[in-house]
Amino acid sequence: MSGEFVCGIERSVTGQPWRWRRAGGDELGLDLTDQLLLARGVDAADLARHRSPTIRDFLPDPSHFADMDKGAQRIADAIDRGETIAIFGDYDVDGATSAALLTLLLRRLGVEPMVYIPDRLMEGYGPSGAALVELKRRGADLAITVDCGAQAFDALDEAAAAGLDVIVCDHHQCATRLPVAHALINPNRLDESETGAAHGHVAAVGMAFLLGVALLRELRGRGAFVDRPEPRIIDLLDIVALGTVADVARLRTLNRAFVTQGLKVMSEGRNVGLVALAEAARLVKAPSSRDLGFALGPRINAGGRVGKSDLGVRLLTATDPAEAREIAAELDRLNEERRAIEMIVTEQASEAAERQADDPLILVSGKGWHPGVIGIVASRIKERYGRPAIVVAEDDDGTGKGSGRSISGVDLGAAVLAAKDSGLLLAGGGHAMAAGLTVAPGGIDALRAFLHDRMVGDVETARGNRSLLLDALLSPGGVSGELCDALEAAGPYGAGWPAPRVAAGPARLIRPSIVGNGHVRAIASGADGRSFKLIAFRAADTPLGQAILSASPDSRWWLAGSIKRDAWNGGNAAEMHLEDAAPA
Repeated sequence: MSGEFVCGIERSVTGQPWRWRRAGGDELGLDLTDQLLLARGVDAADLARHRSPTIRDFLPDPSHFADMDKGAQRIADAIDRGETIAIFGDYDVDGATSAALLTLLLRRLGVEPMVYIPDRLMEGYGPSGAALVELKRRGADLAITVDCGAQAFDALDEAAAAGLDVIVCDHHQCATRLPVAHALINPNRLDESETGAAHGHVAAVGMAFLLGVALLRELRGRGAFVDRPEPRIIDLLDIVALGTVADVARLRTLNRAFVTQGLKVMSEGRNVGLVALAEAARLVKAPSSRDLGFALGPRINAGGRVGKSDLGVRLLTATDPAEAREIAAELDRLNEERRAIEMIVTEQASEAAERQADDPLILVSGKGWHPGVIGIVASRIKERYGRPAIVVAEDDDGTGKGSGRSISGVDLGAAVLAAKDSGLLLAGGGHAMAAGLTVAPGGIDALRAFLHDRMVGDVETARGNRSLLLDALLSPGGVSGELCDALEAAGPYGAGWPAPRVAAGPARLIRPSIVGNGHVRAIASGADGRSFKLIAFRAADTPLGQAILSASPDSRWWLAGSIKRDAWNGGNAAEMHLEDAAPA
């Protein structure tokens, strides 16, 4: 099927050709699950391992990662000596879950660590020298930074001068030169082993899990569990799953095992904080991968964005259900406040973005924008224009704090590091799909020009290769609850492991209308006498939404999107979350 256009569609209403996700046709005897796995890059010989991904099948030997054993040995020494251990985490979900995982593991080893989460507005991203020196003054002998530290050169120099040992456990891109640390554990070190580098997509919480595995192995070798039970780190996979999905890490290989098994642990309600958070999010069943990204993750993030930065860690490490419910309720309230702020900034940023709609990179800035929501706003702009986007919140003195999101095939983190190395940024770093930066007053125009020149080729290539990729073609009657079950069997889905997308039709569009916050609804009716509901989210003012709203009752359409259960109807009803359409 390589080169074929699905349903003959070379240009849809969104301007894309429709192609099959997997070229080459279907092998006889393969069920839908195996076909979906093959379409996501799994080798035919490796299907069995991927049908039900387990930690045992995908966990690498932690010793393959640079400095992993050195870090585990230093933590074990601290435990044996009764030293005070501090954990310095980032204020987002990946940082909160990483800090919570190590805190809970150390507690089970008889150690109560100090936990420090910086304030986003007052302190900014990553460890500062002042904060690390303060931890030393308060009695810390060893600090472990999680989800930060790979670029903290000055801060780690100050920590070393103060006599504080620091272990960095991070996943953000590294420069050629590494900061001074007792151990720097990061799969994206440029000198990483082949096995380690193959796990560069693992979130910081995944790296913290690997550090925990290495630590338990080190302690086991020292006879620490001869007369007491060894903690089951596997019981903390619910936290790993949350951090992995919320950080939009690619759900491939080890990450997919983390999420698959973590959702099982989460369904058992082991963590009282996660139970309370699910109640606050009004989830009525065991959380799914989508719930981690769209319901639980944003609420954890809300503490760091517009509230108290340590609320997420406090919730995830809580032992009292009443306290957990109180924190979860506060995070839910802060999330509503965050959404209101986000709407205002999104509206203003979108107006500025419209003037850059044809640029390779959209970079907008504004005074008074809340830095806690700029990452979300950048994601909205990226989705709307199909281009990398950076949103910068300017302080009163003109200094800008920016957050960016990229598209597949364009490494934004590398571009930001290059801008930093060229002297255009005060600070900056990230990974392929997301980055953060700080730009000096008056420096935005030069930064924009640099990034445009560097990224234009990659963006043109990525956009030129853009197609709507499909997994199956159905009649309208094929949109059903049974299909939902069959499609979910190849999950969990997320970044790097896209949810199945199907095309259905030909169908007439009945009663199209706008509902809610600019969503477009309709009923698709086929010649087979069967019909299904469809909804295009936030599409009222887009070409897709306008095409649906203006469709004549007699016209026939091919419709493409994901199939979800219609929670309002129950039973086996299903609906399509519409992404594209084309006349039949």
